[in-house]
Amino acid sequence: MEAYLDQDAWSQRGPSPDVHLVHEDSGPLGGVSPPSARLLDQIRAATRTRHYSIRTEDSYCDWARRFILFNGKRHPSQMGVPEINAFLSHLAVSDQVAASTQNQALNALVFMYRYVLYQDLEGDINPIRAKAPERLPVVLTRAEVRAVMDQLSGQQLLMAQILYGGGLRLLECLRLRVKDIDFAQRQIVVRDGKGMKDRLTMLPTGLIEPLRAQLEDVRGLHAQDLELGLGNVYLPFALERKHPGASRDWIWQYIFPARRIAPDPRTGKLRRHHFDETVLQRAVKAAAQKAGIEKRVGCHTLRHSFATHLLENGYDIRTVQELLGHKDVKTTMIYTHVLNRGPRGVRSPLDE
Repeated sequence: MEAYLDQDAWSQRGPSPDVHLVHEDSGPLGGVSPPSARLLDQIRAATRTRHYSIRTEDSYCDWARRFILFNGKRHPSQMGVPEINAFLSHLAVSDQVAASTQNQALNALVFMYRYVLYQDLEGDINPIRAKAPERLPVVLTRAEVRAVMDQLSGQQLLMAQILYGGGLRLLECLRLRVKDIDFAQRQIVVRDGKGMKDRLTMLPTGLIEPLRAQLEDVRGLHAQDLELGLGNVYLPFALERKHPGASRDWIWQYIFPARRIAPDPRTGKLRRHHFDETVLQRAVKAAAQKAGIEKRVGCHTLRHSFATHLLENGYDIRTVQELLGHKDVKTTMIYTHVLNRGPRGVRSPLDE
């Protein structure tokens, strides 16, 4: 049977065949979408039912498309483990992708077969594996952190300070809402972090006043949006349906809102999203270059530096693990190898 690709779903991802993906044997989706729905639409419906992020949704659809094109546009229901192994091996050998990228592709394909096609995969998925490199994180000294901060200003400076001062990931910072800042307890509530987990981290004392000033600016912007009949933001899960007016409430607004109002990629509603992460990424990279730091510096480097400097200050590794939101302490242990005391804390005899 001929396989078809949904051109509309991929119009923003470069040229694609002038066809769409449909298969009359596709299993039911429990009311999520009809059996005749296009495959990519079914994948999106399945990810949304399970509350996956929009990034995961786009990623899974992209891997499904690449898998189909790699196998000559055959429908996935006509394929199985041999084709999956061939595709994943191709990614590792020919495309030389990272191990994390190959694992992401595997997760996407398993998800498609399990929750969209309802098809059991017979055999072992055992492709040629991309080798996972054992790299140490790039860490800045305290002087280098100050040098980077000196090159930033405004919102970008405040966001970078939160990344370093609280150990937040980039998107965790950008997705902060008004209700997530507890000035009285001097703490930040990180909602729906990696692994869909919430956690608490510290709010540095030096950021209290800058954050209050930022919130006053955002309050004024929000008031202007409300006057225009807008002022609503994205709400997770079914909150918008349960509380129709909550998306316009002050406490749900992003602390770092986008400059422009844009349509929601899922619903098409006009919203003010959070600050664009690529803008901050470029700003931090440029700041490191201006400061003359000869390291590969990005936003995540500030989180690495946060963890390392806490350990240097003598804090317990379990405490650092909790602040970072690591599931396994082994992940946190890697920072013990980059402490400012030489490899594994050993003093070189040359220094003696």
